[in-house]
Amino acid sequence: MSDQGFSFSDQKLRDIAAEILEYAKGRGASACEADVSEGYGQSVSVRCGEVETIEYNRDKGIGVTVYLGQQRGYASSSDFSRDALRATVDAALSIARFTAPDPCAGLPEEKLLAREFGDLDLFHPWNLPVEQAIDLARRCEDAAFAVSPMVRNSEGASVSTQQSHFVSANSLGFMGGFAGSRHYYSCSVIAGEGDGMQRDDWYVSKRDAADLCAPEEVGDYAARRALSRLKSRKIKTCEVPVLFEAPIAATLIGNYVHAVSGGALYRKSSFLEGSLGKQVFSKNVQISERPHLRKGMASSWFDDDGVATHDREAVQDGVVQGYFLGTYSARKLGMQTTGNAGGAHNLIVKPGKRDLAGLIKEMGRGLLVTELLGHGVNYVTGDYSRGAAGYWVDKGQVRYPVQEITIAGNLKDMFLDVVDIGDDALARGSKQVGSILIGRMTVAGD
Repeated sequence: MSDQGFSFSDQKLRDIAAEILEYAKGRGASACEADVSEGYGQSVSVRCGEVETIEYNRDKGIGVTVYLGQQRGYASSSDFSRDALRATVDAALSIARFTAPDPCAGLPEEKLLAREFGDLDLFHPWNLPVEQAIDLARRCEDAAFAVSPMVRNSEGASVSTQQSHFVSANSLGFMGGFAGSRHYYSCSVIAGEGDGMQRDDWYVSKRDAADLCAPEEVGDYAARRALSRLKSRKIKTCEVPVLFEAPIAATLIGNYVHAVSGGALYRKSSFLEGSLGKQVFSKNVQISERPHLRKGMASSWFDDDGVATHDREAVQDGVVQGYFLGTYSARKLGMQTTGNAGGAHNLIVKPGKRDLAGLIKEMGRGLLVTELLGHGVNYVTGDYSRGAAGYWVDKGQVRYPVQEITIAGNLKDMFLDVVDIGDDALARGSKQVGSILIGRMTVAGD
């Protein structure tokens, strides 16, 4: 086993990828892509002070895509033996022979492939003994119970550490890969009793365990969130401003990315088809893609096709500057890939000048949403309807928690009606955005 905790070195993964490419060429493939990966980790959860789960994971895999002209075949395996590698290539070739030609299939243009790679500081392995992990989880949960005797139960506190590395290569000479890590604390607790019980949770996630806050902070905040929801009530149906708390606001950006991604566009299943160069958001919305952020949760020098990634402005003054395309979807649309095969890389929404409290004051009267339920988004029409919970705001102050409500609108109207964006973004995922204030939505209650 390597010093980094992996069973296979980076060089070994590269050797396997090269062997796959060579064998595929010898078997008649006109082009080939290979992905080789390995990962390991540990997750521990406690509930009410008792250890509930201890999980260790270690896995590896290869994925092989071959082309016979414009016929494509794919196969995968978790066996790294030479016989298994060759059998996987043969399986992919067999599939390709029975697949109809696709004029958009094939490798990217060679000139677009990534050739230069630097250290993005993504790998920080955490050698965490299980006894210490259990202690961290208990400290997290104990802090939640210590906030108030009204915190009566727990759905558990968890500590997880994950490490992985991979190599991607293709027959045009591209080969790249890197190691990465992700570590997190989470806590979910229940406050109150009987029919008045409420739950809430919180978590933090970082590449480097040294950047995590103390586990007690996570438990404490989860408890305070649960307590603040006690005595929730329904409200009358109304049309008011709606403020999406930062973690929830990230889902709105996710809705946008989905609507302007290649798959939805070439299938003509997006309400934002043909939106390039058009005003989609209000003028105060700026969205940047920054794929080379150090320690970024979605940082990479290349996408899943091996195409080099670049900083770019996805939305400027509310106007769409570019879609999110991989090689295949770009060809389907008659466009060029944007280096987004596999998804977006660190989307940063430019913050405004107010924190959450400032946005609440700016809103005056309306709904602060802190939880969404269900999946009521129609990407063909843009219609948006989600179950929600949160807090009623009046005269710039949170007045009481609310539940069993539905918020509804259309994403086209919502995006154009972004009044302000908070400076309270959380850096725990691929999208960094503060709380988002929408000028008007329908809130359905009693």
